[in-house]
Amino acid sequence: MRLPTEAEIAEINARHLIETPLRPADLLFVFGTRADVAERVDVACRLWNEGYFRWAIVSGGITPGSELSECEIIADAMVARGVPSRVILREERAMNTGENVIFSLPIIDAAMGLGNIKSVICLGNTWTARRYPMTLHRHWPEVEKMLVTIDSFKTPRSLWHTDTEFSRRMLAEWDKIEPYKARGFIAEWPEGKPRDR
Repeated sequence: MRLPTEAEIAEINARHLIETPLRPADLLFVFGTRADVAERVDVACRLWNEGYFRWAIVSGGITPGSELSECEIIADAMVARGVPSRVILREERAMNTGENVIFSLPIIDAAMGLGNIKSVICLGNTWTARRYPMTLHRHWPEVEKMLVTIDSFKTPRSLWHTDTEFSRRMLAEWDKIEPYKARGFIAEWPEGKPRDR
């Protein structure tokens, strides 16, 4: 496993671990996961209870070792915690972040019309960070995007490089950004000059 340089740590903290102002949105986009499911459900339910979204889509297929899709596990847990099932759209085929978006857009469009959605909160893992809204931006540039990330690490996010596993996950995702941009999988977000945190 490689060790990040000081410059790389600073760049990841400034450009990848983006924090956006949070305000009520039309849609919460819950990206499927096998890691930190309980934390993701906790935050989704808190956002619902605090009035931060009107609709949600949960996206994620069946992964090795499970008979249930990521979508089914997360969405059912949200319903059990009080989010009305009628406001949760489900996408159960996606096996990666690109498919999360590509397969979800027709479902969103059929349910409410993409043109009626003006703002989206992306919810996913801390280490994947801005790659969620960058993927969404590649396929749905018109919508305003906000980002909420979760993890179960005890290490503060800005000190991710001091935790072996946190660092491994962060660097693996960071290393995907430029190749994914070059291949057209994701688009730069936020647009313009990177912001300091």
